[in-house]
Amino acid sequence: MSAPQSLLAILDQGPCYGYQLRAEHERRTGADQPLNVGQIYRTLERLERDGLVMRGEPDAQGHIYWSITPAGSDAVAEWFGAAAARTRAGREDVAAKVALAASLPGVDVDGVLTTQRRSSAAELTRVHEELSAAERAGTLGRSLVLAARRDALEAEMRWLDHAAAVLARHPDHSLAVALETQRPRRGRPPRP
Repeated sequence: MSAPQSLLAILDQGPCYGYQLRAEHERRTGADQPLNVGQIYRTLERLERDGLVMRGEPDAQGHIYWSITPAGSDAVAEWFGAAAARTRAGREDVAAKVALAASLPGVDVDGVLTTQRRSSAAELTRVHEELSAAERAGTLGRSLVLAARRDALEAEMRWLDHAAAVLARHPDHSLAVALETQRPRRGRPPRP
């Protein structure tokens, strides 16, 4: 999730100070990786520079409250109106690692798959436990985030089974790719 857009979305509900934004973000998303307070303040400064938020005066406790501008509210509406961006994380990283292992002689691809499967299964068990606890506690945001993580891990486990089946049909190292002997060309590709 984009930190700037998520902070703007929270500020669209009313002014907040930095640590309050962190707590609101975590409360609403059940973030497995909470936002760093320093990251929040750097993001707020960039949002201020871009005209999306305004810095208020410090209160009696020294908290600086940030308010969203009309342009910031428009950015929130645009963000919620668009599909979420896909990132290169999770399953794609696993796929790239397995493909690389399969293409290198001397790498135990079965070992790579077994290690990943064990790790994914342990993580899936942990997520199932956390999801059950979140559902019992009635924390909707955390439940939704954990359900998405559970589904992604289940898909990863299915893909690992698929990869093992595909690799089992090939003799050892039949997928190994030798190093290219020609140096890669630099610069622009030739025109057709």
